Amino acid sequence: MTAVHSTKSINRIDRMLKRRHSVLPGFGLTLGFTLCYLSLVVLIPLSATFLKASTAGWNTFWQTVTEPRALASYRLTFGASLAAASVNALMGLLVAWVLVRYRFAGKRILDALVDLPFALPTAVAGITLTTVLSSHGWIGRFLEPVGIKAVFSPLGVAIALTFIGLPFVVRTVQPVLQALNPELEEAAASLGAGRWQTFARVIVPELWPALLTGVALAFARAVGEYGSVVFISGNMPMQTEITPLLIITKLEQYDYAGATAIGVVMLVASFALLFLINVLQWWSGKRYA
Repeated sequence: MTAVHSTKSINRIDRMLKRRHSVLPGFGLTLGFTLCYLSLVVLIPLSATFLKASTAGWNTFWQTVTEPRALASYRLTFGASLAAASVNALMGLLVAWVLVRYRFAGKRILDALVDLPFALPTAVAGITLTTVLSSHGWIGRFLEPVGIKAVFSPLGVAIALTFIGLPFVVRTVQPVLQALNPELEEAAASLGAGRWQTFARVIVPELWPALLTGVALAFARAVGEYGSVVFISGNMPMQTEITPLLIITKLEQYDYAGATAIGVVMLVASFALLFLINVLQWWSGKRYA
């Protein structure tokens, strides 16, 4: 009996020590608050969107989300978002590389300017881009004579989405570049690898997961962007009307079921694309591990 009692006491003390030295004290309580917060902020609103869209019936839902105006807005929104994310993948990597690897006058100012799209109200960004790229603007006056229309066109939408998405790529890649061990590049050079070989086989595998994350964030932000696009796009149905604007238009017409139906399509498409990107991140991390 004494031995059994001692064993139980030891097990009880061991459990108490494990609880005391757990990584996250009060795990049950914090998990409950986390789930409650996510439910209030994310799950309940999304569920309400799906429920509201279902009130119209399947036939009405399908007609709403497949009407020509809606399809045109999908093509512009996702196409421009993908184009902007692709440009930011290249230019964001280049900007991060310059900020990390080089020293020059005004570096701190340039580093601060990268965060400007975060701090600048989106409506102000849209008005500014429209002013600069119009036919009488600083940049637009040089584009108009060669036949490039940068405002009230899909190109203007892509430019606005590129502007608001650049910081996501730069700020995601920059810390990885700073933490990259320079001895890896030196070892590659000592083994006879050229600059492009070192970049492609040593640096890119280290940056790839972070770069994909930044591109995914930039794409997700671009898909739901409204303020910076509504001015520069011109909002012409079937031509320059983005899906968020179409949703606002339906809400102003008190077509709540139609607005939520299109919102559900955007949600499902965004979740599918983000899931695909996460799978690609997992595969690339496993490949380069």
